[in-house]
Amino acid sequence: MADLNSLLATETAAAEGTLPPDALPEPRSQGKLVLRKFLHHKLAMASTAVLMLIILLSILLPIFWKHSYEDSSFPSFAKPSGDFPLGTTQVGKDMVSQILRGTQFSLLIALTVSILSTVVGVVLGAMAGYLRRFTDSAVSRVTDLFLIIPQIAAAAILAKVFGSGSWYIVALVLAAFGWMQIARITRAEAMSLSQREFVDAARASGAGTFRIIFKHLVPNMVGSITVNATLAVAQAVLAEAALSFIGLGVQLPDTSLGRVILENYAQLQTRPALFFGPFVVLVLISLTINFIGDGLRDAFDPRQRRMKA
Repeated sequence: MADLNSLLATETAAAEGTLPPDALPEPRSQGKLVLRKFLHHKLAMASTAVLMLIILLSILLPIFWKHSYEDSSFPSFAKPSGDFPLGTTQVGKDMVSQILRGTQFSLLIALTVSILSTVVGVVLGAMAGYLRRFTDSAVSRVTDLFLIIPQIAAAAILAKVFGSGSWYIVALVLAAFGWMQIARITRAEAMSLSQREFVDAARASGAGTFRIIFKHLVPNMVGSITVNATLAVAQAVLAEAALSFIGLGVQLPDTSLGRVILENYAQLQTRPALFFGPFVVLVLISLTINFIGDGLRDAFDPRQRRMKA
Protein backbone atom coordinates (compact mmCIF):
# COMPACT_ATOMS: atom_id res chain seq x y z
CA MET A 1 0.00 0.00 0.00
CA ALA A 2 2.87 2.32 0.84
CA ASP A 3 4.50 1.66 -2.54
CA LEU A 4 1.22 2.48 -4.30
CA ASN A 5 0.87 5.76 -2.39
CA SER A 6 4.48 6.63 -3.18
CA LEU A 7 3.91 5.95 -6.88
CA LEU A 8 0.75 8.08 -6.93
CA ALA A 9 2.57 10.91 -5.14
CA THR A 10 5.40 10.76 -7.66
CA GLU A 11 3.01 10.90 -10.61
CA THR A 12 1.11 13.81 -9.06
CA ALA A 13 4.32 15.73 -8.40
CA ALA A 14 5.51 15.10 -11.96
CA ALA A 15 2.21 16.38 -13.35
CA GLU A 16 2.39 19.52 -11.21
CA GLY A 17 6.03 20.16 -12.09
CA THR A 18 7.18 20.01 -8.46
CA LEU A 19 9.20 16.79 -8.77
CA PRO A 20 12.96 17.39 -8.34
CA PRO A 21 15.02 16.67 -11.48
CA ASP A 22 17.08 13.94 -9.81
CA ALA A 23 13.92 11.97 -9.06
CA LEU A 24 13.08 11.54 -12.73
CA PRO A 25 14.43 8.45 -14.51
CA GLU A 26 17.29 9.10 -16.90
CA PRO A 27 16.01 9.00 -20.49
CA ARG A 28 17.54 6.29 -22.64
CA SER A 29 19.21 7.18 -25.90
CA GLN A 30 18.11 5.54 -29.13
CA GLY A 31 21.35 3.59 -29.28
CA LYS A 32 20.78 2.09 -25.83
CA LEU A 33 17.20 1.17 -26.70
CA VAL A 34 18.31 -0.53 -29.92
CA LEU A 35 21.07 -2.41 -28.10
CA ARG A 36 18.67 -3.51 -25.35
CA LYS A 37 16.15 -4.85 -27.85
CA PHE A 38 18.86 -6.63 -29.82
CA LEU A 39 20.28 -8.23 -26.68
CA HIS A 40 16.82 -9.58 -25.86
CA HIS A 41 16.52 -11.22 -29.28
CA LYS A 42 17.64 -14.72 -28.31
CA LEU A 43 18.03 -16.12 -31.82
CA ALA A 44 20.08 -13.12 -32.93
CA MET A 45 22.33 -13.36 -29.89
CA ALA A 46 22.88 -17.08 -30.39
CA SER A 47 23.68 -16.45 -34.05
CA THR A 48 26.12 -13.70 -33.08
CA ALA A 49 27.92 -16.09 -30.74
CA VAL A 50 28.16 -18.79 -33.43
CA LEU A 51 29.37 -16.33 -36.07
CA MET A 52 31.99 -14.84 -33.75
CA LEU A 53 33.19 -18.36 -32.93
CA ILE A 54 33.56 -19.16 -36.64
CA ILE A 55 35.44 -15.91 -37.26
CA LEU A 56 37.78 -16.41 -34.31
CA LEU A 57 38.49 -20.03 -35.25
CA SER A 58 39.24 -19.10 -38.86
CA ILE A 59 41.69 -16.41 -37.73
CA LEU A 60 43.34 -17.95 -34.66
CA LEU A 61 43.19 -21.70 -35.21
CA PRO A 62 45.52 -21.69 -38.28
CA ILE A 63 48.23 -20.20 -36.06
CA PHE A 64 48.18 -23.26 -33.78
CA TRP A 65 47.00 -25.90 -36.23
CA LYS A 66 49.65 -28.51 -36.93
CA HIS A 67 49.03 -28.66 -40.70
CA SER A 68 49.48 -25.84 -43.21
CA TYR A 69 46.92 -25.26 -45.92
CA GLU A 70 49.78 -25.25 -48.47
CA ASP A 71 51.19 -28.61 -47.41
CA SER A 72 50.28 -31.30 -49.96
CA SER A 73 52.68 -34.00 -48.75
CA PHE A 74 50.07 -36.02 -46.90
CA PRO A 75 48.54 -39.26 -48.24
CA SER A 76 45.75 -38.79 -50.74
CA PHE A 77 42.24 -39.32 -49.34
CA ALA A 78 43.41 -40.21 -45.84
CA LYS A 79 40.48 -41.25 -43.64
CA PRO A 80 39.37 -39.02 -40.74
CA SER A 81 41.62 -39.59 -37.74
CA GLY A 82 43.30 -37.79 -34.88
CA ASP A 83 45.85 -36.25 -37.23
CA PHE A 84 43.26 -35.42 -39.91
CA PRO A 85 39.84 -34.91 -38.29
CA LEU A 86 38.13 -34.52 -41.71
CA GLY A 87 40.63 -36.48 -43.77
CA THR A 88 42.75 -35.22 -46.66
CA THR A 89 41.93 -34.16 -50.21
CA GLN A 90 42.88 -35.88 -53.44
CA VAL A 91 46.11 -33.87 -53.67
CA GLY A 92 47.04 -34.67 -50.07
CA LYS A 93 46.01 -31.50 -48.24
CA ASP A 94 44.49 -31.44 -44.76
CA MET A 95 40.75 -30.70 -45.02
CA VAL A 96 40.53 -28.72 -41.77
CA SER A 97 43.23 -26.28 -42.90
CA GLN A 98 41.49 -25.93 -46.27
CA ILE A 99 38.19 -25.06 -44.57
CA LEU A 100 39.87 -22.51 -42.30
CA ARG A 101 41.60 -20.85 -45.24
CA GLY A 102 38.43 -20.90 -47.33
CA THR A 103 36.43 -19.35 -44.50
CA GLN A 104 38.92 -16.49 -44.25
CA PHE A 105 38.61 -15.65 -47.93
CA SER A 106 34.82 -16.09 -48.05
CA LEU A 107 34.33 -13.70 -45.12
CA LEU A 108 36.83 -11.23 -46.57
CA ILE A 109 35.05 -11.22 -49.93
CA ALA A 110 31.61 -10.91 -48.31
CA LEU A 111 32.70 -8.02 -46.08
CA THR A 112 34.27 -6.19 -49.03
CA VAL A 113 31.15 -6.66 -51.14
CA SER A 114 28.91 -5.45 -48.31
CA ILE A 115 30.93 -2.29 -47.68
CA LEU A 116 31.25 -1.35 -51.36
CA SER A 117 27.64 -2.09 -52.28
CA THR A 118 26.36 -0.26 -49.20
CA VAL A 119 28.41 2.86 -49.92
CA VAL A 120 27.33 2.97 -53.56
CA GLY A 121 23.69 2.22 -52.76
CA VAL A 122 23.44 4.79 -49.96
CA VAL A 123 25.09 7.57 -51.98
CA LEU A 124 23.01 7.00 -55.11
CA GLY A 125 19.76 6.37 -53.22
CA ALA A 126 20.12 9.40 -50.93
CA MET A 127 20.97 11.73 -53.81
CA ALA A 128 18.07 10.44 -55.90
CA GLY A 129 15.61 10.75 -53.03
CA TYR A 130 16.65 14.27 -52.09
CA LEU A 131 17.43 15.87 -55.46
CA ARG A 132 14.63 14.09 -57.36
CA ARG A 133 13.85 15.22 -60.92
CA PHE A 134 16.63 14.31 -63.36
CA THR A 135 18.89 12.70 -60.73
CA ASP A 136 16.07 10.53 -59.42
CA SER A 137 15.04 9.51 -62.92
CA ALA A 138 18.59 8.65 -63.98
CA VAL A 139 19.39 6.63 -60.82
CA SER A 140 16.05 4.81 -60.99
CA ARG A 141 16.55 3.80 -64.62
CA VAL A 142 20.08 2.55 -63.98
CA THR A 143 18.85 0.64 -60.93
CA ASP A 144 16.04 -0.97 -62.92
CA LEU A 145 18.50 -1.92 -65.65
CA PHE A 146 20.83 -3.67 -63.20
CA LEU A 147 17.90 -5.43 -61.53
CA ILE A 148 16.76 -7.13 -64.72
CA ILE A 149 20.25 -8.42 -65.55
CA PRO A 150 20.85 -12.02 -64.35
CA GLN A 151 23.34 -11.21 -61.62
CA ILE A 152 25.15 -14.53 -61.28
CA ALA A 153 25.52 -14.93 -65.05
CA ALA A 154 26.76 -11.36 -65.51
CA ALA A 155 29.12 -11.63 -62.54
CA ALA A 156 30.52 -14.89 -63.91
CA ILE A 157 31.19 -13.33 -67.32
CA LEU A 158 32.82 -10.22 -65.86
CA ALA A 159 34.94 -12.22 -63.43
CA LYS A 160 36.19 -14.32 -66.35
CA VAL A 161 36.84 -11.36 -68.66
CA PHE A 162 38.41 -8.82 -66.30
CA GLY A 163 40.30 -10.95 -63.83
CA SER A 164 42.25 -14.10 -63.21
CA GLY A 165 40.04 -15.24 -60.35
CA SER A 166 41.67 -13.21 -57.60
CA TRP A 167 39.45 -12.70 -54.57
CA TYR A 168 39.36 -8.91 -54.92
CA ILE A 169 38.26 -9.14 -58.56
CA VAL A 170 35.40 -11.41 -57.52
CA ALA A 171 34.50 -8.99 -54.71
CA LEU A 172 34.44 -6.00 -57.05
CA VAL A 173 32.29 -7.83 -59.58
CA LEU A 174 29.79 -8.96 -56.93
CA ALA A 175 29.66 -5.45 -55.47
CA ALA A 176 28.80 -4.08 -58.91
CA PHE A 177 25.57 -6.10 -58.76
CA GLY A 178 24.81 -5.78 -55.06
CA TRP A 179 23.94 -2.11 -54.52
CA MET A 180 20.49 -1.88 -56.16
CA GLN A 181 18.31 -3.06 -53.29
CA ILE A 182 19.82 -0.72 -50.71
CA ALA A 183 19.69 2.13 -53.24
CA ARG A 184 15.94 1.70 -53.64
CA ILE A 185 15.37 1.52 -49.88
CA THR A 186 17.60 4.55 -49.24
CA ARG A 187 15.85 6.52 -51.99
CA ALA A 188 12.43 5.90 -50.46
CA GLU A 189 13.61 6.94 -46.99
CA ALA A 190 15.38 10.02 -48.34
CA MET A 191 12.21 11.14 -50.12
CA SER A 192 10.28 10.82 -46.87
CA LEU A 193 12.90 12.49 -44.68
CA SER A 194 13.39 15.39 -47.08
CA GLN A 195 9.89 16.60 -46.19
CA ARG A 196 10.66 16.78 -42.46
CA GLU A 197 11.10 20.02 -40.51
CA PHE A 198 14.76 19.50 -39.65
CA VAL A 199 15.63 19.38 -43.36
CA ASP A 200 13.72 22.61 -43.96
CA ALA A 201 15.58 24.18 -41.04
CA ALA A 202 18.95 23.04 -42.40
CA ARG A 203 18.08 24.38 -45.84
CA ALA A 204 16.96 27.71 -44.35
CA SER A 205 20.22 28.01 -42.42
CA GLY A 206 22.16 27.84 -45.69
CA ALA A 207 23.31 24.21 -45.62
CA GLY A 208 24.35 22.87 -49.01
CA THR A 209 22.99 19.81 -50.76
CA PHE A 210 25.78 17.44 -49.77
CA ARG A 211 25.72 18.64 -46.16
CA ILE A 212 21.98 18.03 -45.92
CA ILE A 213 22.29 14.57 -47.49
CA PHE A 214 25.26 13.27 -45.53
CA LYS A 215 24.84 15.28 -42.32
CA HIS A 216 21.08 15.10 -41.84
CA LEU A 217 19.51 12.44 -44.07
CA VAL A 218 21.99 9.56 -43.97
CA PRO A 219 22.42 9.56 -40.13
CA ASN A 220 18.65 9.23 -39.81
CA MET A 221 18.71 6.14 -42.02
CA VAL A 222 21.35 4.29 -40.01
CA GLY A 223 18.87 1.59 -38.98
CA SER A 224 17.92 0.44 -42.45
CA ILE A 225 21.49 0.90 -43.68
CA THR A 226 22.86 -1.34 -40.91
CA VAL A 227 20.25 -4.05 -41.50
CA ASN A 228 20.75 -4.12 -45.26
CA ALA A 229 24.55 -4.06 -44.96
CA THR A 230 24.35 -7.07 -42.64
CA LEU A 231 22.09 -9.00 -44.99
CA ALA A 232 24.36 -8.07 -47.91
CA VAL A 233 27.15 -10.05 -46.22
CA ALA A 234 25.02 -13.22 -46.26
CA GLN A 235 24.03 -12.66 -49.88
CA ALA A 236 27.65 -12.10 -50.88
CA VAL A 237 28.76 -15.33 -49.16
CA LEU A 238 26.25 -17.35 -51.17
CA ALA A 239 26.88 -15.47 -54.42
CA GLU A 240 30.63 -16.01 -54.16
CA ALA A 241 30.09 -19.70 -53.34
CA ALA A 242 27.85 -20.05 -56.40
CA LEU A 243 30.45 -18.45 -58.69
CA SER A 244 33.29 -20.54 -57.28
CA PHE A 245 31.22 -23.73 -57.43
CA ILE A 246 30.73 -23.37 -61.18
CA GLY A 247 34.43 -22.65 -61.60
CA LEU A 248 34.10 -18.95 -62.49
CA GLY A 249 34.85 -17.43 -59.09
CA VAL A 250 37.98 -17.54 -56.96
CA GLN A 251 40.90 -19.37 -58.57
CA LEU A 252 44.11 -20.78 -57.14
CA PRO A 253 46.27 -19.76 -55.32
CA ASP A 254 43.35 -17.95 -53.62
CA THR A 255 40.54 -20.08 -52.28
CA SER A 256 37.10 -19.89 -50.67
CA LEU A 257 34.48 -22.18 -49.22
CA GLY A 258 32.80 -22.37 -52.61
CA ARG A 259 36.03 -23.48 -54.26
CA VAL A 260 36.73 -26.05 -51.53
CA ILE A 261 33.24 -27.47 -52.07
CA LEU A 262 33.84 -27.58 -55.83
CA GLU A 263 37.14 -29.43 -55.44
CA ASN A 264 35.52 -32.12 -53.29
CA TYR A 265 32.08 -32.36 -54.85
CA ALA A 266 32.99 -35.59 -56.63
CA GLN A 267 33.64 -37.22 -53.24
CA LEU A 268 30.10 -36.62 -51.95
CA GLN A 269 29.13 -40.28 -52.08
CA THR A 270 32.40 -41.95 -51.15
CA ARG A 271 33.98 -39.43 -48.73
CA PRO A 272 31.14 -37.19 -47.49
CA ALA A 273 33.30 -35.45 -44.85
CA LEU A 274 35.26 -33.69 -47.59
CA PHE A 275 32.07 -32.19 -49.01
CA PHE A 276 29.93 -31.59 -45.94
CA GLY A 277 32.74 -29.99 -43.90
CA PRO A 278 32.95 -26.73 -45.92
CA PHE A 279 29.26 -26.97 -46.84
CA VAL A 280 28.13 -26.90 -43.20
CA VAL A 281 30.42 -23.93 -42.44
CA LEU A 282 29.01 -22.06 -45.44
CA VAL A 283 25.41 -22.72 -44.35
CA LEU A 284 26.17 -21.69 -40.76
CA ILE A 285 27.68 -18.39 -41.88
CA SER A 286 24.72 -17.58 -44.10
CA LEU A 287 22.09 -18.56 -41.52
CA THR A 288 23.69 -16.75 -38.61
CA ILE A 289 24.10 -13.51 -40.57
CA ASN A 290 20.47 -13.65 -41.69
CA PHE A 291 19.28 -14.19 -38.12
CA ILE A 292 21.46 -11.29 -36.94
CA GLY A 293 19.88 -9.15 -39.66
CA ASP A 294 16.42 -10.12 -38.42
CA GLY A 295 17.40 -9.14 -34.88
CA LEU A 296 18.73 -5.79 -36.04
CA ARG A 297 15.56 -5.14 -38.05
CA ASP A 298 13.42 -5.76 -34.96
CA ALA A 299 15.72 -3.67 -32.78
CA PHE A 300 15.66 -0.64 -35.07
CA ASP A 301 11.90 -0.85 -35.72
CA PRO A 302 10.22 1.77 -33.46
CA ARG A 303 6.90 -0.02 -33.89
CA GLN A 304 8.35 -3.20 -32.41
CA ARG A 305 7.26 -3.08 -28.79
CA ARG A 306 7.69 -6.66 -27.68
CA MET A 307 11.03 -8.41 -27.28
CA LYS A 308 11.05 -11.25 -29.76
CA ALA A 309 12.71 -14.49 -28.88
